[in-house]
Amino acid sequence: MSRIGRMPVPVPDGVQVTINGSEVTVKGPKGELTRRFHPDMQITLEDGQIKVSRPTDQRHHRALHGLTRALIANMVTGVSEGFEKVLWIEGVGYRAEQAGDKIIMHLGYSHTIEVEPPPGIKFTVEERGRKVIVSGIDKELVGQIAANIRKLRPPEPYKGKGVRYIDEVVRRKAGKGGKALR
Repeated sequence: MSRIGRMPVPVPDGVQVTINGSEVTVKGPKGELTRRFHPDMQITLEDGQIKVSRPTDQRHHRALHGLTRALIANMVTGVSEGFEKVLWIEGVGYRAEQAGDKIIMHLGYSHTIEVEPPPGIKFTVEERGRKVIVSGIDKELVGQIAANIRKLRPPEPYKGKGVRYIDEVVRRKAGKGGKALR
């Protein structure tokens, strides 16, 4: 049995869960999320907990079991607490500016880059334009938008300039200076 799949998902106070066949709708204080799951997975709501079970022990069903439970847990966490990813901008002249709900990035190119948030995503710029916080209720969307922003100027290994996650460690290289010591 899947260790992740067999754990029930607790439903906190203020969160409503509606199960309609293979479609699950979770409504909470931060918003509402709906997702359709594989029809083979049985999803039930019992005693304030969501339980996921699988019909057989086939490899396909075992893989879907843990995945379905994890996605439902992320939906419940998203509508009750929300998710956020923090990006750090490193480099002379590199910065971000908040312009309404979108951000304008200055990343060493000859032009600025405007990033428009999709519905459900909010940007916050802090620490004089060096810290960008991407927040929302959909974990998958928050991670994808943060990855897209990081892709605009990934950190380079010589000086470490670029956009990185706040907890990311960039491996640094010595550069040409190490060659002169021979």
